Amino acid sequence: VKVEAGNNYAHLCCLLLFQVIVDDLGNKAVYEFPIGRWFAIDEDDGKIQRDVLVGGSQPTGIVYNVQVVTGKIRGAGTNSKIHMIMHGSKGMKNSGKIFLEGGTFERGLTDIFNVEIAALLSPLSRVTIGHDNGGVSAGWYCDKVVIFCPFTGIEQTFPCSKWLDEDEADGLIERELYEMVSLRQKRQKKHPWSLWIWTSDLPGAGTDASVLLQIYGEKGKSDEMRLTNKTDNFEQGQLDKFMIELPDLGKLFKLRIWHEKRNPFAGWHLSRMSIMKTLTKETYKFPCERWLDANEDDNEVVRELPATGDLIPEPLPLIKYRITVYTGSVSGGGTDAHVFLCLVGDQGNTGDRALINCKNNVNKFEKGNADEFIIEAVSIGQVRRIRIGHDGHGGGCGWFVDKAVIREEGQAESQAVEFPCNRWFDHNEDDGQIVRELVPFADGQRLYNVSYHIAVKTGNVSGGSSDSKVFVKFYGEKGDTSRMMLVVSDNNLRNYFEAGRVDVFTVDTADIGQINRLLIGHSNEGMRAGWFLDSVQIMVPNHGKHYMFPSHRWLCRDEADGKTEVEIYPSEILDVEQCKLINYEITVLTGDVFAGGTNANVFIQIYGDQGKTEVLQIASRSNNYERAATDIFKIEAKEVGKIFKIRISNDDSGVGAGWYLERVEIKRLIMAMVPKEKKEDKKKKKNKKKKSEEDEDEEGGEEEMREVVLTYSFPCDRWLASDEEDGEMVVELLPEDNEELEENTYEVHIFTGNMMGAGSDANVFINFYGENGDTGERPLRKSNHLNKFERGQEDTFSITAVELGPLKKLRIRHDNSHQSAWYLDRVEIVDTKDDTTYYFPCNRWLAVDEDDGQIARELVPVDEAFMRKDEDEEESGATLGLEQKAMSTTYTLRIKTGEKKHAGTDANIFAILYGENDDTALNVTESPSECDHTLSDSWV
Repeated sequence: VKVEAGNNYAHLCCLLLFQVIVDDLGNKAVYEFPIGRWFAIDEDDGKIQRDVLVGGSQPTGIVYNVQVVTGKIRGAGTNSKIHMIMHGSKGMKNSGKIFLEGGTFERGLTDIFNVEIAALLSPLSRVTIGHDNGGVSAGWYCDKVVIFCPFTGIEQTFPCSKWLDEDEADGLIERELYEMVSLRQKRQKKHPWSLWIWTSDLPGAGTDASVLLQIYGEKGKSDEMRLTNKTDNFEQGQLDKFMIELPDLGKLFKLRIWHEKRNPFAGWHLSRMSIMKTLTKETYKFPCERWLDANEDDNEVVRELPATGDLIPEPLPLIKYRITVYTGSVSGGGTDAHVFLCLVGDQGNTGDRALINCKNNVNKFEKGNADEFIIEAVSIGQVRRIRIGHDGHGGGCGWFVDKAVIREEGQAESQAVEFPCNRWFDHNEDDGQIVRELVPFADGQRLYNVSYHIAVKTGNVSGGSSDSKVFVKFYGEKGDTSRMMLVVSDNNLRNYFEAGRVDVFTVDTADIGQINRLLIGHSNEGMRAGWFLDSVQIMVPNHGKHYMFPSHRWLCRDEADGKTEVEIYPSEILDVEQCKLINYEITVLTGDVFAGGTNANVFIQIYGDQGKTEVLQIASRSNNYERAATDIFKIEAKEVGKIFKIRISNDDSGVGAGWYLERVEIKRLIMAMVPKEKKEDKKKKKNKKKKSEEDEDEEGGEEEMREVVLTYSFPCDRWLASDEEDGEMVVELLPEDNEELEENTYEVHIFTGNMMGAGSDANVFINFYGENGDTGERPLRKSNHLNKFERGQEDTFSITAVELGPLKKLRIRHDNSHQSAWYLDRVEIVDTKDDTTYYFPCNRWLAVDEDDGQIARELVPVDEAFMRKDEDEEESGATLGLEQKAMSTTYTLRIKTGEKKHAGTDANIFAILYGENDDTALNVTESPSECDHTLSDSWV
């Protein structure tokens, strides 16, 4: 039966209906329909019409989320009463006429309704929509209707883009709308549940605070749900009923309920709760009988309740976890910000808990403090990681955390689990993050989290920028993340989320597998809170994945549907397996010598038996490389296999660029066979007669494949300074356990041609390659001549590097500065260890206005006999050309400059091509021709 309250005088129609009885006189049958719900716009869930099943003591409806979009043309809005009918897939069943009460139906806005009926109609075949033609300005321009059924996970779009107006077009005020199938989307399925909450009948038991809920099951957990409707909820002695939607969580085992206020009048005494799946009558009960009050009980406003009932043979126990947070003893290490912590275990998590009620200190989180807190939660099993952070409020909110120690109340201190940190939680230090996830490993802390790089594009529309704080939450195949605030960008554009701009952020969190959806929203704060979100891209180098999330919508209280957060799904997932990267943790120890620190930029390149990384800058927001300091960095780079050398350098920039480097350590994760963890059996052994020694021997020998940290240590103990030792700013280091390779010195002889204008004042760089890698690009600074690279001159340089084996090629270039054109005759390299000379003839210009316009050359070695040939022999040049061509590949690079105003540049552009075998190194590009409006430049 469909029961409806009259809507002609809506302000008078408030009906509390307890029951409907239908007497079928013909069949002599009586049907009872118990209801017990309000039919009122301003009470309960705001509905004035309900579907009721015979004898049903609980609602059994299917909820449909209906979005009605009014067009943006003039006069599109209406004051009429809108109704709709949803038709099933075969057209046999329909919802009956549904009045969409409470909507505004104003021009350009989206009205959202939750329609509950007792029939599963999704996917719909069509929708009928119309109005009663009442009121002033009755005509209405409907843009479209979007209907989402959580039960099936199907979202359907029904375009209209027509007037429903007696005075416009065909004069119809009711239309049949059909789906645009190409816009159909499949979203996460959810099932309807009935939630009943009893507030205790004690003085002051009720609360006006907002109440939130999260439910956990064997297959995962729900999102945080805010329990609101149009009734005055959670009053003393009151029963409140809600309809909620949950994904498939399997058997439920706990829930967490809390409110957001800690003032004296917000306290709430919760008696009990129950939840029932409306379609299967699967029921769980959650007794409580406790205060959620900052001034009562244990002064907490959050409770975790274990599920009880017929489906739960043994409810999980409530555990008190003792948390000790150690603040570091560094200058400015304390904080007055609000700190929170979440424990993550084998059976879910505790949610983010505010660390307010300290057990041993009045002033919390001061420099050198060890602060103790108690968190009560349903048992989460073995604690695997913790999430700890603060809200960033207040001046000087930065915080240095030494470690956190977790143990169950009543357990011995030896059972405590330690989570080392030794990092800043500060926008201006380290990586700028104020929330971190820690694992209980003393070694390689930074290797265990995955970095998600988020590029957020704000739409280029008027008023599209926002001053609010933006948050994201990812959902993946292995779980989901917390809500993560995007507060420190990688590209440092300062004012974030400006119209037409892209802001890039990095967050580190647990591996959630492939991302299937994303929640993004903002805090709705500031003068310009509204935001137009164009798109989101997520790059996950550890997975080799690139996700595209289109949005192109407002997140604004006054625009579109009024939402400030939205759940979006990827339109495309690119598999960039060839660009997959792994985590490296790099520890750099600066020596304890006078002026040993540096302000220069530091770079590293790692070589292994499977290749090499790019040249990577290692830096953070902190002041790195101070005297006697230890700096730790996490980088993402390609898998190089077993590392056999690194090259580390500084760029000699800034005041005090000289640097005394003591040691470098590199850590990474590898899979290895390790002894199995011993599992404690808390149950008493019934059979005491069996001998356990043999079993223990067998268990002791069992191994399992697990991730372990592999560490490479590279001692250095030398200066990288232009005015110390050999004056070099770059050094190659071998690992401590190296027994194969040695350091080698190479003499480099550069012969400039003997023709007019052959000399150059530009800065010259060289890189030569052997069977064991390359030297990296080295500047040729200290020659045997004061004035280098003059006409007809031989310049000699010394380069120290890890031995390369037989040389295969070299690459030489200049930076096109000063009098740059240079005619290079040849290069000779002497391997002093083997006393072997390699000859690299060139006989070409490195100049933008000579030869082919290139300022870089790759040269191949030739036999000594080739060099002795008479210069007049025609075949010598031809032979060299053929030999070089056989070992080279020509790439034509075309770059198109955009047509926007000021899109061009006068700067030197560089390009590096990366392939399976190697890269081309830096190529500064000089176009062969210049034109004021050139859009495409080509060169070889």
